[in-house]
Amino acid sequence: MTTRSRPVATVERAVAVLHALADAPGDLGNNEIARQTGINPSTVSRLLATLATDELVSRVTDSGRFRLGPRLVELGNAALARVDMRQLCHPHLVALTEATGETATLSVPYEEGTITVDFVQSPSSVRSVAQVGRPSVAHATSTGKVYLAYAGSLPTGPLPSYTKRTITDTAVLAAEVATIRHRGWAQAVGEREEDQNAVAAPIIGAGAVLTAVLGLQGPAGRFGPRAMRAAVEQLTAHCLELSTSNR
Repeated sequence: MTTRSRPVATVERAVAVLHALADAPGDLGNNEIARQTGINPSTVSRLLATLATDELVSRVTDSGRFRLGPRLVELGNAALARVDMRQLCHPHLVALTEATGETATLSVPYEEGTITVDFVQSPSSVRSVAQVGRPSVAHATSTGKVYLAYAGSLPTGPLPSYTKRTITDTAVLAAEVATIRHRGWAQAVGEREEDQNAVAAPIIGAGAVLTAVLGLQGPAGRFGPRAMRAAVEQLTAHCLELSTSNR
């Protein structure tokens, strides 16, 4: 029988402080952090001093307030560097963006969907903006649907609606997932964001396991049905090449 170790309270409080700073639109003072986290102000002060020692947080000299520190950037980059797929796939992202003019993304399985770990931005002034660390919505994004088709199981609860085009019927979603599995790629047409369309395809590794997902996304006015169909051929070709080299 496996038993879970008890969490360390001090570490939990330090993590809560970091989350408060990460979620804030600007710098925070000691008392603001205390109010947001429910931690005693004197404890927050000691935690901040400890975190600042290793530059996990930084104190702004002029205001005395705090923000996340530069050491976190190093740690984040080190974590992302462990994702070998980034190095392998980045040239393919560049090639896809050059060929289509749209933003190309790389996502990996994460919890009940995927999370973006790399992207190449469209050179156009009007473009779909990607973000490293942004998780997908399984039923409302092309990368999330690829996850459902190749690695996940259908959601059992209600499907939240993000736009008027979001699939909220489980039976409809099940049919679409079956289609994705058959044809080898997914699409989302204004389903998470009204003005954004996207296509995605799987990278399959050893043991027929979903390793990663390549995607292309763009503004609906430019990346419409015809452009999406044209992009799919290139997208799936890159995924096939990566799947072959990943086995």
